[in-house]
Amino acid sequence: MRLWLNHLRRTPLVLFLILYTILAGGPFLWVMSMSLRTTPEIFDNPYALPVRLHWEKFANAWTNSNYGTYFWNSLIVVVTAVALLTLIGAMAAHCLARYRFRGSRLVRFVILSGMILPPQLLILSLFQILLDYGLYNSLAGLIIVYVATQLAMTVYILEGFFAQLPQDLFDAARMDGYGDFEIFWRITLPIGVPAIFTTITLNFIILWNEYLYAVVLLTDDEKRTLPLGIMHFMGGHQLDVGMIATGLIIAIAPVILLYALFSETMIKGMTAGAVR
Repeated sequence: MRLWLNHLRRTPLVLFLILYTILAGGPFLWVMSMSLRTTPEIFDNPYALPVRLHWEKFANAWTNSNYGTYFWNSLIVVVTAVALLTLIGAMAAHCLARYRFRGSRLVRFVILSGMILPPQLLILSLFQILLDYGLYNSLAGLIIVYVATQLAMTVYILEGFFAQLPQDLFDAARMDGYGDFEIFWRITLPIGVPAIFTTITLNFIILWNEYLYAVVLLTDDEKRTLPLGIMHFMGGHQLDVGMIATGLIIAIAPVILLYALFSETMIKGMTAGAVR
């Protein structure tokens, strides 16, 4: 009887989990199905399963629609931005978490205030700044914008984790003759790997799917990122739904792979105190 009651109590949770899985995974499976069908087949029956798998659509999207160029542009921009965010954010978070100096609260407030500013409020000022410094319509300018906009979240997550590290570790390192940079590289970074992987995964997912800054700050077709490539299948008088679905699968495949590889590490970083 007790076992039956335990199963009965878990039933609502199981039903909720099943419903959430359907709501979250259903759209992805639908887009995956459409990516293997042609547009006439989709218009004939949007919810039908593929009768014939059109794998050649992925090769056509990659070669004929310049998706290869968009993919490498996105990879260069996102990987570079995430690397800079990780390094700069980790150093700033370590400084704010371990040291007390005059104006530290002001510095923390200025950095974290970036989390409350909406992108729509920043886009015009960023556009003018990049134009003045000759960085408009360049991948370097987009990288700088990504680092500036995501730095606040990175510092917030890492500072909360670094602040909970035992002070005895740093005191022992001082007694062994370690300097400030040696403490950061040999103590903080190795112990903070779970939180660092958390920020890497979150930043990669957010920046890989970012559209607003890219569409405003990039104009040349050869410099556009992957989310902008989907616009090529949206004409003024026609809509190639099949190729849009194929492009979406190409765009989200790296994100799914990254999350599949590092989801456990990211969850550990969050539950271990990455957010204070």
